[in-house]
This record gives sequence, C-alpha cells and structure tokens, in this order.
Amino acid sequence: MAVKARKGVLSRALALAMATAMTVSLLAGCSSKSAEGEASSKNGAAESGKRVTLKVEVFDRGNSPAPHTITNNYLTQFVQKEFGDPNNIDVQFVPIQRSEEVTKLNVLMASASDVPDIVFVYDSSVFYRYAQQGGLTEVGPLLDEHGPNLKKFLGEETLQYGKLDGKMYAIPGKRAITGRYASYIRQDWLDALNLPAPQTTEELYNTLKAFKEKDPGKVGGKVIPMGMALAPAQYEPLIYSFIKPVKGDLTYPQRYEMPFHEGFKDAMKFMNKLYNEGLISKDFSLDEDKSQLVKDIQNGNVGFFSDDVDRIFYDDGILDNLLKNVSGSKLAAIDAYTNAEGKHAKSRYASNGLYIMIPKSSKRAVEAIKYLDWMASGDNLVHMYSGVEGENYELVDGIPVMKPDAPQEAVDRIYNGGDMAIISNGKNFGDVKTNEKAWIFGFPERNQEMLRQSIDIANQDTIGPIAFGKPIEAEAKYGTALLDKLNVIIVKSTMCKPEEFEQVYEQEMKDFMAKGGAELQKELEEALKELK
Repeated sequence: MAVKARKGVLSRALALAMATAMTVSLLAGCSSKSAEGEASSKNGAAESGKRVTLKVEVFDRGNSPAPHTITNNYLTQFVQKEFGDPNNIDVQFVPIQRSEEVTKLNVLMASASDVPDIVFVYDSSVFYRYAQQGGLTEVGPLLDEHGPNLKKFLGEETLQYGKLDGKMYAIPGKRAITGRYASYIRQDWLDALNLPAPQTTEELYNTLKAFKEKDPGKVGGKVIPMGMALAPAQYEPLIYSFIKPVKGDLTYPQRYEMPFHEGFKDAMKFMNKLYNEGLISKDFSLDEDKSQLVKDIQNGNVGFFSDDVDRIFYDDGILDNLLKNVSGSKLAAIDAYTNAEGKHAKSRYASNGLYIMIPKSSKRAVEAIKYLDWMASGDNLVHMYSGVEGENYELVDGIPVMKPDAPQEAVDRIYNGGDMAIISNGKNFGDVKTNEKAWIFGFPERNQEMLRQSIDIANQDTIGPIAFGKPIEAEAKYGTALLDKLNVIIVKSTMCKPEEFEQVYEQEMKDFMAKGGAELQKELEEALKELK
C-alpha cells in the first residue's frame, strides 16, 4: 500500500513538473502581439462592420445528451443569437476536457494562432505563471471601458483575485455560496440519554463519551461516536476550531498550510485523544473517498459527524437513507466546535471561482470583455442556469425554481449551464441570501429546513483565505508533496499511542518542513508582511 502511495505522489509530482516546464518554455508564443492585434483590442473589430470570430474555451465533460454536442447545443445557439449576431461576431467554442484542463491549456497557450480568446483555470498558480511570463492581456482598462455590468456583478472583493502586482490580468468568476461545512448529531440519541445538544468542544467530547458508554442507538459494538474520514470536510472543521488566523479573519489559502498555524498541534493532540478513547472511526485513515463513513452514517452507527454543507440533503442521499434504514432516527444540525475565544470558527471559500483570462496574442480582447459583460447583463445568466420560464422553471418569490415535471428535452437544453456561465460559480442572483434561498429550493422540500440551518452554521465565524495578489512560488513547487504529507501527519499523529504523540508529531513535522515546508513558510511570512 505504501508503495502505491509513493508511486501516486511521484506521478503527480512529475505531471506538475512537466506542466510547469511546458508553460515556461511555451508561453513565449503568447508574449508578442501584432499591431493589428493591438488595434483590434482597443477598438473592437466588430464595431467597424467587419464580422469576426471570438473563440471561447468550454469544458468538455463527455456528457452531452443527443442531439446536443459540446460545441453545438441550445446554449451555444442562445449565445450566438443573443450576443454574437447583434454584435457581428461568430462565437466559436473550443472544447477542453475537464480532466486535462491545465495540460491542454498549456499546449494551446504556446500557440498564438490556436489558443482561444477566452480561457480559464481554477488553479491560481497557473494564472499567476501565465501573467508573470507575459502571456496575458491586462484587462483592467478594458473592463473599465467595456465591462460596467461585469464589474458591478463581480464586485471589488472578487475582482481583487484577478490582480498581479496591482494590475488585473484575469476576470475572476464569482462564487455564489462561500459557506463550506456544518456538523450533525443524532437527535434521537440525545433524547434517549436526556442530553442537550453540545454547544462547545468540551460538551461535544462529553457527549461522545456518553454515546460510546451508553449506546443509545442500541447498535452494540458498531457504535461510532464521531464519524471521521481522511477527507477535508471531516477533519477541517475540527482543526479550524484550534488554529488561529494569521490576519484578522483570514488565513493562508492552501489546505497543506494548516500546520504553519498556531494551534495545529493542539488539534492533532485532540484527535489523538478521541482516537485512543475509541470515539472516532477506527479505520478513518483508509477512507479518503468517505464511502465507509457514508455507509456507517446511513446504517445508523454514527452519533456525530461533519460534512460539506449540502452533501447529506440530496434526494435519496445520506439523510434520506438514514431515516429509511433506521426507524425512529432523527438528525439535527449543530455548531459544536469552539475555539479559545468561544467562537465556532470554520473555513469559508474565497469569493472567486474560475480565473478567466485573455491571452496576450488575442486580437479579440474587446469582444471578449463585451461577451462577459453581456453574460452579466439582464437575465442572461438566469437563462443559462435555468432555461425557459414555464418550461424549465417557475418563479417562486422571484427565484427560478426548477420544475420537477419538466420534459427531458427541456432538462437537456441546459445540461451544460454551469460550464457556460463562466463568470459565476453557482447560481448568482444578486446577493448571498438570495443565492442561498435559490440553492435550498433545489433540494427535496422535506430536507430544506435542515439545509437552511446548515447554511447558517456554515456562515458562522468563518475564516477565509488571504488573496496575496502575487504567486507563492513554493506552493507550485511543493504543494503536491506537502498535501500528501499533511495526510501522513494527521494519520500518524492521530493513531499513535498518547505517550508517543510528541515524538511522532515532531518527527512528521520535521519531515514536512524538509519536504519544502520551511521554504514555503518563509515565503508566506514575507508575503504577509508585504500585504496591505
């Protein structure tokens, strides 16, 4: 098993190195720009009456329902009719497989003739690398002139994520929901023991001990007081209740940077205590995909667990299956973890999603900004998300709610709406509360009230990632190896005997720092000092 893990780490590291080397050597193809390109970027060729082509990247997930294709479907036709034709532009979509996003984009960026006019990635290090090497158009002035609706839609907080050294080289997509995690407890177990819902970490610990000792669910030796998996949604809520932010309510942006925070060791010591007292899933280290945790919850063996804020509420999902499998079972959303200040600290997403970029070789920068601005105008985003009113959705309190009896033909027309609406990560309707309300409407009515409670929990006392406005070079260099090492630290520190904790933790942290952690920590601290 260890050999397979080492091979996986090696292959991922090699792939990252190859991708990095490729962009270093190939982006030169994007750094030059012809006089014609400069002129058309400033003025917009379509305004002169000449019909032009705007090439736009689109993710290909291989899931296009017939008769649609990824480049010819209801939404591509909608874009052409509503944006392209009125502006004398042929909009051409260039498919890139989602699984090969960065590798394929590196190749395209090396070709000034083949690269689309609009490209995007989720990885900030890739965006920074392209910008540093002169491969991207500075979009700030273009946005000021041609993107008033887009600027208003995104807002200053989100726009900051597209900057490098004070200049804007990317249009960040706007994330609709930033809350991440909530926790849940078996209310019927609490009722059986006449216990209140725990409100602090100490109360939670005492409740978990009661679950183990008294087995209120009558499951015998199968009782798991706290469900745990080697996955962020399970261990991050616990860890964030111990670590301290590095600036206000902000912290370092990458998961593998948690060990740099004051309090991380205390979190590992608490997990060690829970494990050695039999209060968390015994084999959590083998459950990276959470499949065993899901089975344990649905079979009624778990008393408390944390998860992504929406994960359990889908139709025929975790909550539905628990209630179906275990007669009399009840689940309640709670916010039990507390930090030293008594706050229910937990991580939140950054406000941005995709990094949308215009290669410097593009002659269609103006048209590209106009396209994104059109997307942010009127009800175009709603149409791309939700389709046609009366056929795909009905308005409830002004929010499009999908019709459960919509014909398959109508459903298929917006199968790729999320991938086409690139300026938005999730359904954005103007403000967070409306977005959350719209999100809730998409779940079974029986689960909506608890989801509403979960969202409120996910938004409480959140800690967000810092936007440094510059690349952290050591992240690209060591990130993959350090993420793997983080899992090792969590597993070994948790599963060792209490009397061995200090030795094991210090040894694993020493190895973490030697694998690039020391260099990364130094760079982060320097970037923090420079941050305004």
